Amino acid sequence: MSLPHDLAEAIDRAAETEGTSFSAWLADTAAHRLRLQAGRTGVAEWEAENGPLTAEELAEGLSRARALLGRQPTKQRSRRSA
Repeated sequence: MSLPHDLAEAIDRAAETEGTSFSAWLADTAAHRLRLQAGRTGVAEWEAENGPLTAEELAEGLSRARALLGRQPTKQRSRRSA
């Protein structure tokens, strides 16, 4: 595997900041991206069967996610395209 030098240096700094190794940082980041992708796929499949999520359903989902992550509610933002 080959990475651009600047990217490898940025990963080294991020890993050091988090107290982990280069490869562990990459593995954690890849796992996170795969979980996000699986979530987007799951939502798309659900919407294909049930129709688009309503604004209320999206707000409730965001509220639940924030609660699980221990974050405070914020003003509702516009939905980004996946």
